[in-house]
Amino acid sequence: MTIAAAPSAKILLVDPKPERRDELAASLAGKGFEIGAAGTGSDGLERFREGPYDLVITGIQDDELDGLVLLREVRAIVPSTMGVVISRDSSPEEALEAMKWGAFDYVTEPYNFEELLIIVHRALQHQRLLTENVSLKDQLRQKYRFESIVGDSRPMHEVFRLIEKVADSDSTVLVCGESGTGKELVARALHYNSKRKQRYLIPVNCGAIPETLLESELFGHVRGAFTGATTNRIGRFEAANGGTLFLDEIGDMSPVLQIKLLRVLQEHEFEPVGSTKSRKVDVRIIAATNRNLDEMVETGEFREDLYYRLSVIPLVIPPLRDRRDDIPLLINHFIDVFCRQKKRPPFVVSPDVSEVFLRYDWPGNVRELENLVERLVILTEGDRITLEDLPEKYLNGRVAVIGDSLEIPDDGIDFNAMVNDYENKLIAAAMIKARGNKNAAARLLGLKRTTLVEKIKKKGLSFE
Repeated sequence: MTIAAAPSAKILLVDPKPERRDELAASLAGKGFEIGAAGTGSDGLERFREGPYDLVITGIQDDELDGLVLLREVRAIVPSTMGVVISRDSSPEEALEAMKWGAFDYVTEPYNFEELLIIVHRALQHQRLLTENVSLKDQLRQKYRFESIVGDSRPMHEVFRLIEKVADSDSTVLVCGESGTGKELVARALHYNSKRKQRYLIPVNCGAIPETLLESELFGHVRGAFTGATTNRIGRFEAANGGTLFLDEIGDMSPVLQIKLLRVLQEHEFEPVGSTKSRKVDVRIIAATNRNLDEMVETGEFREDLYYRLSVIPLVIPPLRDRRDDIPLLINHFIDVFCRQKKRPPFVVSPDVSEVFLRYDWPGNVRELENLVERLVILTEGDRITLEDLPEKYLNGRVAVIGDSLEIPDDGIDFNAMVNDYENKLIAAAMIKARGNKNAAARLLGLKRTTLVEKIKKKGLSFE
């Protein structure tokens, strides 16, 4: 029986006996496969790290890295890797054990080469089907505005345009924006619309992991590297090999780790904690921060060379107060999501509540709006959200108007900021009442149209 091999398929063959290994390697190469060979599981793992393979053929042997352990390790690096196990033991228990460790199929010696070849092709066909299934899911995801990023305002159209333009490149992207603006959603959109979408997107929150643990988390460690390191462990870089690593809150990374990250970006290699042996890695980096890295570079808190490496493509997510047109869209989206989750009928938002939402500045951005809508869906009785359902801070703001006087907090206020904020709210209220007509809004405010247009432009307000 003759089967044509897929020319791009790469097979790693691990066998401690050189003659047997060379014979099988030659037979597989004769069928059009690209072959890599190793004598031990440890050597095989190193070969795999140098360039991932589609399929691994290994035995169940007693060395420092058994064939079944090898399968587990390579599938931890690239989960789509297929495995075929060859063994002298024909017991069903061993076959079951091989499957548990990630083998696609199992043959016993002596075996027929044509039989093994059929299994190899079945494994590769199964891998292709899985890949096609993931691709179909990705096509569905792309219909939903880049992984649930909801927005139809001009600032968000610019974000979508940039995502489309740079997603399929391997360039490093620095996503900037205030907390709660959706930086991780943007990272997911970049990954799932790229050529790396079949591999893992691995997130790491650099601000949530203690500095003493972050190095091991990123680069892994070898056994004995420190107290408690009883086994080897791969890090997030190795787990993301072939895919994307999302480094959130990159501004919180310590200077020591900044140097090590710079080396990975420059050399595409790293050493696990406690090891002197470098490992190659093919990873795209997407970093994110809510801090001003320009200022941190000036003060010496962040390395200038690393900053330029990370910000090859800067992508700024606007705060919610600068994309107010999206607020009604977001409210409807979150009401739909949480009503389905809580199994409640859809809610109606009263016009005065919508006006409050449009005027509020949302310091917590989309995340704050999402949390508020979830709270309202849970606590509101009936099917209508009214002013009585809103927490007091959304009704009063920081300065409460009482008759002709103002109540100022004990800790004082920022006068210029408050005046600017109140002016913004007046303009927003007039534009809402005038349904976006600048002539009508200017008349409501007692301003010339040119004066209103200039204020809107100067403040960077958007009412498109």
